[in-house]
Amino acid sequence: MSIKVQNITKIFGQQKALDNVSFEIESGEIVGFLGPNGAGKSTMMKIITGFIPANNGEVFINNKNIVEEQNYIKRVIGYLPEQNPLYYDMYVLEFLRFIAGIYSLPNKKARINEVIELTGLIPEMHKKISALSKGYKQRVGLAQAIIHNPQVLILDEPTSGLDPNQIVEIRNLIKDLGKSKTVLLSTHIMQEVEAICDRVLIINKGLVVADNSIKGLQTKLKIKVRVLNLETLKPVDEKKVKAIAGVLQIQNLGNNNYNIEFDASKDIRQDIFNFVVKDDNTVLSLQLKEQSLEQVFTKLTSRLK
Repeated sequence: MSIKVQNITKIFGQQKALDNVSFEIESGEIVGFLGPNGAGKSTMMKIITGFIPANNGEVFINNKNIVEEQNYIKRVIGYLPEQNPLYYDMYVLEFLRFIAGIYSLPNKKARINEVIELTGLIPEMHKKISALSKGYKQRVGLAQAIIHNPQVLILDEPTSGLDPNQIVEIRNLIKDLGKSKTVLLSTHIMQEVEAICDRVLIINKGLVVADNSIKGLQTKLKIKVRVLNLETLKPVDEKKVKAIAGVLQIQNLGNNNYNIEFDASKDIRQDIFNFVVKDDNTVLSLQLKEQSLEQVFTKLTSRLK
């Protein structure tokens, strides 16, 4: 099920939160939606889900206009907002029964039990929501977003408040859901995007500044400095390494492990290997490090400052 965003503009008072934004997400894609705070991510998600209207432009879900087909859109979209709205006086089971009732789900009990297991809520299912930790409250929010088995998932910071083990569990769940659903995922955790997303949309000051795969972004941006990771049997003479043509800087990481920054226009791998061997040492590992998504993000979102 596809998402098509066409020339969306949103203005709050004197501030243009979104400026003629357009993009498409194909059925079955998991797309990371990135941007600094205030870039317009949450606003875009609220427009896609029909929570707020755009000033200009249109959004289509499976070729259906979200304004003209509101009842259809509500059935096929699952949404977890950044500020997770829950009824704190309800118990977890009670709340999920309430949500299942809103969607008039058949076999409510079986589906609730399935979602509770999927989101790891079994230990807390009989507690009041107010008594849950932030991480478990986030799981309840995710459970309500997927309970009606939507074909499109809009997730705004879904792992906020989770501990590292919980993040891995929810990340795996999202990846699994992405096999049969279209997912738009907003997060500040770059490792999360690298682990589960097929593609990245980066927005800055209301403008889309990148739309590509992670590898595509790394290739497209001109990289002036690259990093080579070197591990040797014995310590290297860092001054001699810095004297090799093309080397800009060497960082000692400890345990005979080094990051070597070098001019991207020159491939120094053979030179480094030859130097280590000639210096009566042994190369244990020599690995070219790709520019990280965090570096790409910083580069793109600093251009408009």
